[in-house]
Amino acid sequence: MRSVPVWARGYVLCAALGAAACAAPAFGPGTAWPVVALLALLYAGGERTVVRSGPAVPAFYPVLLAAVFLLPPAAAALVAVPGALLARVERQPRWLRRLWRAAQLALAAWAAGRTYAALDGPAAASAPPDFPYVLLPAAVAVLCFAAVIAALDGGILVAAEGVPPRHAWRGLLPGSLAPVAVHGLAGLMMAVLWNSRYGPLAALLVLLPMGVSCWVFAQYHRERSAHQATIRALVQAVDIKDRYTRGHSERVGRASVMIARELGMDDARVELLRFAGILHDVGKLGVPTRLLRKEGPLTPQERRVIELHPEYGHEMVRGIGFLGEARAAILHHHERIDGSGYPYGLTGRQIPECARVVAVADAFDAMTSSRSYRRARPVAAAVSELRRCAGAQFDPAMVGALARALDRYGWDAEVTAGGGGNASAGARHAGPDGPDSPDGPADGLVSGAPAAARGPAAP
Repeated sequence: MRSVPVWARGYVLCAALGAAACAAPAFGPGTAWPVVALLALLYAGGERTVVRSGPAVPAFYPVLLAAVFLLPPAAAALVAVPGALLARVERQPRWLRRLWRAAQLALAAWAAGRTYAALDGPAAASAPPDFPYVLLPAAVAVLCFAAVIAALDGGILVAAEGVPPRHAWRGLLPGSLAPVAVHGLAGLMMAVLWNSRYGPLAALLVLLPMGVSCWVFAQYHRERSAHQATIRALVQAVDIKDRYTRGHSERVGRASVMIARELGMDDARVELLRFAGILHDVGKLGVPTRLLRKEGPLTPQERRVIELHPEYGHEMVRGIGFLGEARAAILHHHERIDGSGYPYGLTGRQIPECARVVAVADAFDAMTSSRSYRRARPVAAAVSELRRCAGAQFDPAMVGALARALDRYGWDAEVTAGGGGNASAGARHAGPDGPDSPDGPADGLVSGAPAAARGPAAP
């Protein structure tokens, strides 16, 4: 409990008290306890057997939404409680996480049930169901369910993890709405069959295809977790070997995501750009450690060895199929628009788009991070330098996208090198050219040319 902020504990307690107040009327006369018990048992069984890898959408939302369509709001709020309190929880404190999940689902089911009842949904769904009118109250109830889940999730991110309020709720509702809508349709089908002459047994058959689909969904999340573990292992190996750029890869991944989203890329490409940014320097594992940690200036031969790291990186990840076009970014993130980059001297549109994104993100973090041989630059100064070099070294579209994203969202202090403080204030005194100087920002020398002529390049 010591690791859980007091505000988060208070937030969970308030949610639990609110859920209890919403469910309390169910303990009066008239509640169909056999239906509540059966649906609660189905949901609890689904939580225990199908959902083992913590996917984003629990397997048996159809059961909860069927309860919304079949029961009064207070009784529907009770259906999720046993399953949430008995669910597998990997992280401590387990009881607090279970309480939070139970309260969240109870509040969402209660709000959805109230919405459904207000739109006369129960009458429309009774036998015979009034199609297509019943679809309207059901759709609004599902939207309400997803909105409450998203709203409460955003609040816990602020209270428990310190996420800034302007970021906490971003993408929560759109990201969950599509799967919840599919589960809501299955829940409505269950409710309609339940009230039909075929009875509850026919309604339970709806769960079979939903159970299969949720199992597939869980397998996808297991595979995705394995991908993340692979990437973390590679990045940790680079960070251990090159202590000067520790944390750099993760920040480049974040900046790449900012650019990709500003350019309107779809979620799949945004994820690949994040992988590309995180892994762009993985080829340094093939560079001798003595060169990466050398304190003095590098010789031309040593520079050429370090400039092989994009090719080393590409060879390392060539067989990792899920990286897709991220592999091209790893290989070409040091190419320049004017053709003076490496390893192949590509120009303009010959450079893959993902590599042009990572190049800008890489240079930005290099300039706003303190290194052994020079101080960090303020964000505004780094953006100005990127603009100066746009068209020669960087793609102007990528530079503009990063600048707009920074204006809109800023660059949080914890994202910059050093783990805290403003990048412009947390700088150290500049020292001699370090191991990153051949790839470093504009205040160093690159391949013997003055910085003013070459512009910033990322490490």
